[in-house]
Amino acid sequence: MQIGIPAETIAGETRVAMTPETVKKLKAQGHVLRVQSGAGVAASVT
Repeated sequence: MQIGIPAETIAGETRVAMTPETVKKLKAQGHVLRVQSGAGVAASVT
């Protein structure tokens, strides 16, 4: 399955749809993830 993760467009919004840990788990299950440029930049996730 292909899963898209968009960048947030609402001013002041810092959340992102998935954490890096979730992305790794889904990729390990064979899913294809497409992350929009800039998604999660303000989320403070390392």
